[in-house]
Amino acid sequence: MPIRNLFGSLPTFAVEPDQFHVLQSALSFREYLLEAIRHATSRIYLVALYLENDEAGREVLTAAYEAKQRRPELDIVICVDWHRAQRGLIGAEKAAGNAAMYQAFAEQYEHAIPVYGVPVRNREVFGVLHLKGFIIDDTVIYSGASLNNVYLHFQDRYRFDRYHVIQNLALADSMVGFIRNEMICHPGVNNLALAELPSTKALKPAIRQLRLSLGKASYGGEKQVVSDQQVAVTPLVGVGKRFNALNQKITELLADAKQEIVLCTPYFNLPKVVLREVKRAIKRGVKVHVIVGDKTANDFYIAPDQPFKAIGGLPYLYEMNLRKFARANESHIESGGLSIHLWQHDHNSYHLKGLWVDRRAMLLTGNNVNPRAWALDLENGLLIDDPKQHLLTKFMAEFDNIHQHTQRIASYSQLESIHDYPDKIQRLLKKVIRTRADRLLKRIL
Repeated sequence: MPIRNLFGSLPTFAVEPDQFHVLQSALSFREYLLEAIRHATSRIYLVALYLENDEAGREVLTAAYEAKQRRPELDIVICVDWHRAQRGLIGAEKAAGNAAMYQAFAEQYEHAIPVYGVPVRNREVFGVLHLKGFIIDDTVIYSGASLNNVYLHFQDRYRFDRYHVIQNLALADSMVGFIRNEMICHPGVNNLALAELPSTKALKPAIRQLRLSLGKASYGGEKQVVSDQQVAVTPLVGVGKRFNALNQKITELLADAKQEIVLCTPYFNLPKVVLREVKRAIKRGVKVHVIVGDKTANDFYIAPDQPFKAIGGLPYLYEMNLRKFARANESHIESGGLSIHLWQHDHNSYHLKGLWVDRRAMLLTGNNVNPRAWALDLENGLLIDDPKQHLLTKFMAEFDNIHQHTQRIASYSQLESIHDYPDKIQRLLKKVIRTRADRLLKRIL
């Protein structure tokens, strides 16, 4: 089905502006999520890349289990990535992974909760469950965050994301319907809370069929009439490059921009088509604002005084991308047509993503707007269409909150070059560039 025809068939939900809320911090997100879980009356659906075996992860899982014991009839489902759940952290010693925690909880309580592992590809490096959204009763809590200490600001550090709450039964039903009908009912998806699990090798045929099925899937629901007093919300989903409605909508939003684009990404590594549309927008006079994390606010950043690991080279690779982009567009930075904002706050990290066009269309998404998201991972998003700008004050407040820890770059020369990096990072990056491994890394990381 052609993409533009597909957009015509997608559901649209009419949302009252006072039923749309923006949370401004990781801590308020954690508090809201836990409170919603504790007071749930009908269903709890949690979908994230991972639910970690740490204090914050156990707090969330405990809250869900206690809700289930109080109300055994509660429909509770948790979905995480199949591969990510069965390994330790990158760079850490080999471990059983989070699945061991899910199994321990299931044994401890009378009424168990399924934690479904969704394998988007046979290997994690080639695709993961990056779908977002927590649905509790008739409320959708949407964020790019996963569930662990740093995302939920459980201790002294936080990973800054975006957090939106939409109270709308039809939207909640649509998102739950996708989880039930397109994911957990598939034979490739298994309950990680069970002690006996099939191997990934044994699941290969089912995983292949699951990915094919997901590539054709979309959210269900009606196309509601949206009055001038309401805003329209359309859920989008996509995996792979072909017939990907989410990718196509991002491209269209950029191509259709008239006055202003605000683009947030934690890792500056834009797909070619996105980079092309951003350049075209700048040339036709659209003001483009890019908000990206400083390299020290990257998830993978390792301070020079800490033990060296190769994964610590990634933030520098992203900064090299950003510097190259800024240098090519120096004249537009000087004229004000392009503004680049670097986020940095103490030792915290940055994980924001999303798109705001002409202060009317807002895409809430977990999509990092990079080649991996574009071609490999299962991604989704919520398109907010607000022609009467009912939500303008809320979004302006959100971006004011984001900008309080950003610095605007006046010239590409403010960004460090490879010659400024620590010696071990320089040697690593020069080797990566010499062997052209950077081209592969930019596609899969």
